Amino acid sequence: MKKENRGFNNEKYIKEQASAILERVEMFNNKLYLEFGGKLLFDYHASRVLPGFDPNVKMRLLLQLKDKADILLCIYAGDIERKKVRADFGITYDVDALKLIDDLRDWDLGVLGVVITRFDDQPAAQIFKNRLERRNIKVYTHRFTKGYPTDVELIVSDEGYGANEYIPTEKPLVIVTGPGPGSGKLATSLSQLYHDYKRGIKAGYAKFETFPIWDLPLKHPVNIAYEAATADIGDFNLIDNFHLEAYGKPAVNYNRDVEVFPVLKCILEKLTGTEPIYKSPTDMGVNRANSGIIDDKVVSWAAEQEVIRRYFRYSCEYAMGFVDKDTVNRVELLLKKLNVKLEDRRVIKPAMDAALDAKKQKKGNKGIFCGAAIELKDGTILTGKNSPLMHASSSLVLNAVKKLAGIEDQIHLVSPEIIESISSLKKDILSAKSISLDLEEALISICISATTNPTAKKALEKLKELKGCEVHLTHIPTPGDEAGLKRLGVNLTSEPSFSTKDLFST
Repeated sequence: MKKENRGFNNEKYIKEQASAILERVEMFNNKLYLEFGGKLLFDYHASRVLPGFDPNVKMRLLLQLKDKADILLCIYAGDIERKKVRADFGITYDVDALKLIDDLRDWDLGVLGVVITRFDDQPAAQIFKNRLERRNIKVYTHRFTKGYPTDVELIVSDEGYGANEYIPTEKPLVIVTGPGPGSGKLATSLSQLYHDYKRGIKAGYAKFETFPIWDLPLKHPVNIAYEAATADIGDFNLIDNFHLEAYGKPAVNYNRDVEVFPVLKCILEKLTGTEPIYKSPTDMGVNRANSGIIDDKVVSWAAEQEVIRRYFRYSCEYAMGFVDKDTVNRVELLLKKLNVKLEDRRVIKPAMDAALDAKKQKKGNKGIFCGAAIELKDGTILTGKNSPLMHASSSLVLNAVKKLAGIEDQIHLVSPEIIESISSLKKDILSAKSISLDLEEALISICISATTNPTAKKALEKLKELKGCEVHLTHIPTPGDEAGLKRLGVNLTSEPSFSTKDLFST
């Protein structure tokens, strides 16, 4: 299946989603706290499993609602303290929060305030708070809610939600978002409801998450891909039994929402003093993602590919000590559910073959031989392998841009003199163990060559065409390779093997 195939229509989705949100706002007397789950910006998981999905479509949606919406950004103090990392960018959650504020400003959207949740005077969280306040950003701290989740009387009291500082909002819609799961968005929304009701404002709460898609089948590949994406936190999809009982219709939700619904229903009833309008956790959602799907075959295939990618990602994270074996096993079971094999990812075998070829060419050498493969958007597969001069990733990218630019294979994009100069710097001055160029170094080298070499300049202009291409490595990428591949925007997988026997490498 070629990359230009599209399975999702953004315009149709935005129209349906905006309408659903505004209807929900009206349902609650024009005051709604809308919890935004998932990624507000750069939702690459969605763009991978729903080909055609704009990773920033939620921002386009917000622009339509701009005049009606305030934005609150929540971040869990514990995530700041332990430096939790957003894997797709390789940055910590606190840095991601700063980036999100900047990104919102770029879209001409401001943040009303930042809420540090479950705050307990953690030193790193206090530093983060100081940093924001000294840049004139309003910061609120909410502590752990007393009594949660069992003592509803205490939760809905001045000692529970009432102990949190009230955040004044002006607009009918309040978007409550955060850099990741567990950021405290729900608690912040309910705390605001408590304070609003005390002030006579009969506000409401709703949830906006893209996955799982409630009106797709439970075992649809798109929903299974969501399970794979959250395998590290143990999320799984199930039929919402509350929805089935209330309406006689199946709806898909995930375990945490279904498990917490009875408690949440009691809290809402205590907050509002009336029977909640929501009869199921699915009722709370305003997800219209299914309306944007225009080709089920395309999105099903893409979702299957995403499960394979997640398997390799977690396998590498297990090798590095970030996740346990159960996480990898969960994704293996999902692959079996879909009857999908690792070989269904087309770039895997060519990468392995490239590594074998490198080994044959260096017969007798005891080093580690690395291969890499890329699938271009027209379906063409190219390979690269490591050498004394370049990492496999560097070789791969150079081969790819040569192909796209129509440059003969034997033509050098980087002059031997530049490579020799960089190698000398690494060996004689920086005392590096390896002098071969990683991808970041190779890209800089092409830029330098492009100032005097028209062929290199032609190749440089083709780098942007690699975005969204599939890449597989036979080893865990080094920091320089990983950073370069992320910046190019490729969909990367790698074998859970290290490119060196050294325990420390740069």
